[in-house]
Amino acid sequence: MKIASGFDMLPPLCNAVVTVGSFDGVHCGHRMLLDRVRRKAQECGGESVVVTFEPHPRITLHKAEGLRLLTTLDEKAMLLDRCGIDCLVVVPFDEAFSRLSREEFLGDYIIGRLHAQTLVVGYNHRFGRNNEGDYSFLATAAGIEVVEVKQHLADGDKVSSTVVREAVGRGAMDEAVRLLGHPYPIIGKADAAGVSVSDEYKLLPPDGEYLAAVNGEKRIIRIVGNRLLVGEGAMPAQTIVEIYDNARG
Repeated sequence: MKIASGFDMLPPLCNAVVTVGSFDGVHCGHRMLLDRVRRKAQECGGESVVVTFEPHPRITLHKAEGLRLLTTLDEKAMLLDRCGIDCLVVVPFDEAFSRLSREEFLGDYIIGRLHAQTLVVGYNHRFGRNNEGDYSFLATAAGIEVVEVKQHLADGDKVSSTVVREAVGRGAMDEAVRLLGHPYPIIGKADAAGVSVSDEYKLLPPDGEYLAAVNGEKRIIRIVGNRLLVGEGAMPAQTIVEIYDNARG
């Protein structure tokens, strides 16, 4: 997967099929939308493109109190790559960008810079200054094909990043993994004492023992504060821990 740091660093794109959002957690609902993006790109011989933001808009807008995120940028990129996305555009979300109107964001960037052939959006997607843009606006103003993806349910349960955060926050990792559709990823810095997580917004499960894969090797790990005790053995500086259940006796 190609990664571009902003619209000024875009690689050449062909027949871009684009979606835009935070995609925190890359959960089952996101994955259904991403699959639509990927299939549309295959149909037109184009490329699937995800546009996301760094930092999270709430941080720039000074609304980050209590913010907890399921995925860091590195974790999100890893999951999007596994979904088969061709290109990730990471937009530096500063105050100037936050002031763009829906018309400016759509016309100047999605169409003007990405030359999008198709835009795929979720049922509740909003964009532009004060979240003034939505599917109704796009359907009449875009000038390109716009595809709306309906809400996804997992075994009858609503799937959203908020619902997954609640499950992770209380340590119900089996439920969180079911809603995510994949193990819960944590990419941290390894040292002799374990793996540490420095991102203040990264949501970790409560202290306790969990079943996980550490760089692909299944282990029982223990979480203590912002540190993961993952057992013995040499590990790369950037270590990938993927939790898939609580450890049970």
